[in-house]
Amino acid sequence: MTYRESLEQAANLIREHRGFYALTGAGMSTESGIPDFRTPGKGIWEKVDPIATSSVEALNNNPRLFYEVGFARFAGITMAEPNPGHYALAELEKFGLLKGLVTQNIDGLHLRAGSKKVWEVHGHLRTAYCLGCKRRFPFEELVQQVELKRIPPMCDYCFHMLRPEVTLFGDPMPATFFEAWETLEINCALMLVAGSSLVVYPVADLLRLAKKLIIINLEPTNYDSKADLVIRAKCGETLTDLLELLR
Repeated sequence: MTYRESLEQAANLIREHRGFYALTGAGMSTESGIPDFRTPGKGIWEKVDPIATSSVEALNNNPRLFYEVGFARFAGITMAEPNPGHYALAELEKFGLLKGLVTQNIDGLHLRAGSKKVWEVHGHLRTAYCLGCKRRFPFEELVQQVELKRIPPMCDYCFHMLRPEVTLFGDPMPATFFEAWETLEINCALMLVAGSSLVVYPVADLLRLAKKLIIINLEPTNYDSKADLVIRAKCGETLTDLLELLR
């Protein structure tokens, strides 16, 4: 099947199913300059041990390592801008075709591109919170304190440590994940997966809630054999072309 034929099949599936949702992963944001985590030869986790530097255990037991090594990638992500793929998904929602999207990404780019119904199931980088009094702060508060070598960053009210509002390795899933699960379980007739390796659980379990499945990803996934359509291409280009067919 040619690329054009795949796009037309994807467009037809979307037109035929009212309960259309999306799930996006790291490959969605690589075109915004954010490195992914698991692509062979390129992934961040090949260079840095995520458990040692970006986990709850690291935060609690070695906060200096967490903030001097693991935190750098969080701060870098905040500089990125949405790419055409993010804007295409926002337009599909605006047209009433896409009912909502689940994202594994913490970059907030879907919201900045104009998407409204977004479940950020691994958290985000807009805020931080205090482990003591639970007050919330702008994420920039963490950045500023780290830049001033105030490590770990501390709450000015109770003097407990601050942490980013992201789901770290070892954290329980946030309430938004269970909200997404409940919605998809009832309404998801078609799911489009864009840029996810589908190896992170429990997010990958969401796929079994969809009756039909489209996967857009440069690399093979373990779910390809279960998908109704697989497109091996970049997310930004593919979603932009798909939007043109659905206008």
